[in-house]
Amino acid sequence: MSKLRVAVIGCGSIAKYRHLGEYENHSGVEIVAVCDIVEERAQEMAQKYSAKPYTDYKELLEVEKVDAVSVCLPNYLHAPVSIAALQADCHVLCEKPMATSREEAQAMIEAAKRNDKKLMIAHNQRFVSSHQKARALIASGEIGKIYSFRTAFGHGGPEGWSVDGKESWFFKKEQAFIGAMGDLGVHKADLLRYLLGEEFVEVAGFIETSAKKNTDVDDNAVCILKSASGVIGTLAASWAYTAKEDNSTIIYGEHATLRLEDDPKYSLIVNYKSGEVVNYELGAIQSNAEGGQTTTHVINHFVDSIVQDIEPLINGEEGMKSLEVILAALESMETKQYSKI
Repeated sequence: MSKLRVAVIGCGSIAKYRHLGEYENHSGVEIVAVCDIVEERAQEMAQKYSAKPYTDYKELLEVEKVDAVSVCLPNYLHAPVSIAALQADCHVLCEKPMATSREEAQAMIEAAKRNDKKLMIAHNQRFVSSHQKARALIASGEIGKIYSFRTAFGHGGPEGWSVDGKESWFFKKEQAFIGAMGDLGVHKADLLRYLLGEEFVEVAGFIETSAKKNTDVDDNAVCILKSASGVIGTLAASWAYTAKEDNSTIIYGEHATLRLEDDPKYSLIVNYKSGEVVNYELGAIQSNAEGGQTTTHVINHFVDSIVQDIEPLINGEEGMKSLEVILAALESMETKQYSKI
């Protein structure tokens, strides 16, 4: 069987540390081309992965005729470039948040359907072992009725991660559209939908810029979410957790409390009402820290969905539902009222 021919558009940190490396490690993939408007970046990645460099994604799509594309660009480019790739007969893996509006997300979904191509959004938290185990425990009924939750995703900010440091597009509203809520909060919105197996219907958001200078995007956000069945909880997203990253989630249920990624040794701790405690060592969550680049399983799942012709776990519709939680939080902050989804 011939290898899947892929291209990566955008050669920043997420491409460098996740997409390109994981494609390279997949025996069924050939990295054909890379693209970045900064020619040196494209050249560097092209040399490393024996690919052809481009500075214009439209030229790449026209010349190379690849099977699949990873879109690893600033948020405002996710929709137009993904749609262009889908129209060029490519399957698309797009970084999160998938778009800057519901209308853009819908246009991406329609382009995938119209061209009969896969569209997957790179929400990697669904593939974390502790999260999958917690979902199974909740779905089995062992935890009983879920009452509440709290989840957080925070670190010191993208200047320590992005290739452009303090000059990164992450800090520019016209390119990023949203700050920590789009970078980190959307991951947790997606995770909670996955864990609980239901949708959120109401959101109240407190979204501020308090830690970073010379930026017009948020760096601290706390949201209150209510699910369709009445589960309520908080979601925090921050670029101001300066001492240590927090990527934890706690689920409070009728029979037990689940602590996910809240302990350095045990990635899932189940505290039962009876007093019993079960500790699970399930491997480390992916992290931007040194040595934290474990496989995300996102690339493998994307490739499998194409080769086996199955719908990706996080397709366009799923990506849009998680985006809608973030959009509702923004609306809540602007109107000073809670928003309905």
